[in-house]
Amino acid sequence: MKRLLASIHDVSPRFEREVDLLLDRLAPFVGTRLAMLVVPDHWGSAPLTPAFNSRLRQWADAGVEMFVHGWFHRDDSAHRGVAAIKAKRMTAGEGEFLGLDRNEALARMQRGRTVLEQATGRAAAGFIAPAWLYSDDARAALADAGFALAEDHARVWVPGGAVVARGPVITWASRSDARALSSLVAASVLRTALQPLSTVRIAVHPGDVTRPALLRSIDRTFAAFTTRGRRPAAYADLLTAPRASISA
Repeated sequence: MKRLLASIHDVSPRFEREVDLLLDRLAPFVGTRLAMLVVPDHWGSAPLTPAFNSRLRQWADAGVEMFVHGWFHRDDSAHRGVAAIKAKRMTAGEGEFLGLDRNEALARMQRGRTVLEQATGRAAAGFIAPAWLYSDDARAALADAGFALAEDHARVWVPGGAVVARGPVITWASRSDARALSSLVAASVLRTALQPLSTVRIAVHPGDVTRPALLRSIDRTFAAFTTRGRRPAAYADLLTAPRASISA
């Protein structure tokens, strides 16, 4: 079976309106068969509230998978070398786990997991770092944290174990005209190029709703896969699907 994994990133009280708009946008394609990546305290000024926790629980009860998505979603680390290039080119100050040591990464993972699981009453589906960026220490901390799954831009894996899906995430950028245009081009190419893969991942962000061109591309991308028989799936399905055991 060919799977489609859909996700909404940066789920937070700060972006509640945008999350609702994205849910409505994706519903015709995947219903509630999608994942939400929850930020416990976005940029240190938007903690989860009781009212928002109630919504998270309702979504989880409806079948939405809930991932811990960092803690602050803000990168306060000083970077050098390759990490500095990633911090500048791949995100706008939001690669929270790109510069963390193992102890700090683990502490934030555990704190985020506690907050999310208390909100939903369910085990977290896994952990995905903001901007899909990890330091080596953060990757090591994942195994200590005990999450079932983790993801970066190129793969999904069991921390300390096997890779369970490979291939780039189709996603969009909204923070500048140039980045938006490049993401539109990438999506148009990947809609065809990724068709042979057994698992395709599509991720949307709150900022996407600010650009009509991105929303049209999102519609076309989901339609390109769902109209060809690819079925919306859960990340958890990767844990039971037949696969080769490839070390992460």
